[in-house]
Amino acid sequence: MVDSGSQNDVTEDAGRARSPARRAFDAFAALLDGPLTGLAPWIVLAVFEGPGRLEEAAGAALALSVLFLVVDRIRGRSLKLLGVLDVVFFGTLMVVHFVLDDAGQEWMETWIGEIANITLFLVAAGSILARVPFTIQYAREEVDEEYWHTPRFLRVNYVITGAWALAFLVAAVAGFVGDAILHDSDDIWTGWVIQTAAMLCALQFTQWYPDVVEAAAAVEEGDPTATVPGIAELLGPLATWLVPIGIITLAMDGGPTWLGIAFIVVGIGTNSVLRRNEQTTDTTEEKASS
Repeated sequence: MVDSGSQNDVTEDAGRARSPARRAFDAFAALLDGPLTGLAPWIVLAVFEGPGRLEEAAGAALALSVLFLVVDRIRGRSLKLLGVLDVVFFGTLMVVHFVLDDAGQEWMETWIGEIANITLFLVAAGSILARVPFTIQYAREEVDEEYWHTPRFLRVNYVITGAWALAFLVAAVAGFVGDAILHDSDDIWTGWVIQTAAMLCALQFTQWYPDVVEAAAAVEEGDPTATVPGIAELLGPLATWLVPIGIITLAMDGGPTWLGIAFIVVGIGTNSVLRRNEQTTDTTEEKASS
């Protein structure tokens, strides 16, 4: 017979042994529950596509699209507009790539970035016009059904979807400037910095705006402890990316030396100020609670 105390110890040890895997699964599940899942294949395409690499980039994006779609269905989640679009778009891209001749493939490799961003813009803008913003499908799985038709819930999703539509449009315009005007698909500003910045801003806004609306509603309802997040909380985390942008500017000769150094200095300085403010806020809250 196994001693019950020993059995409990074994169970607890097993639970502790599973905890890292469980945390990893929870993190993966959290990723699947947000719109970033539907955008991940497009990010893969943007990172890996280039002369002679379109087939590999499209194949990787298609595989990721199918994986996310299958896992989502296994978890009992509903089909998402963006998830279905991913499979259709990248599946079609693979077929078209094999059908085109060399000249057609060269044209596609040049303009695939703009085609992808315009497609995403049309989906986001079209979902707003259809009165079903694409982010609402993800939000409904995280919010009780009783709130699905409230003005606050709808407004948040319309605004966030609009932010993503704007980001896709900015990325498309930046890519067009690089390809059609500068005739340089490898320009780091139009091909990487501006497009990446647009996506990061939309992602940060997606995290920040719901907190603003919720806090504002709490203030209106008379909650004395509610504090509406300021614009610094929106822009602050983005300052982290100024450092790698500065490093890339210097390493790839993307501009004057002083510009790369300025990005690095401003990024480090802003992060230092934000950390000090957080420490001050935490200290104030601890004194208030004591």
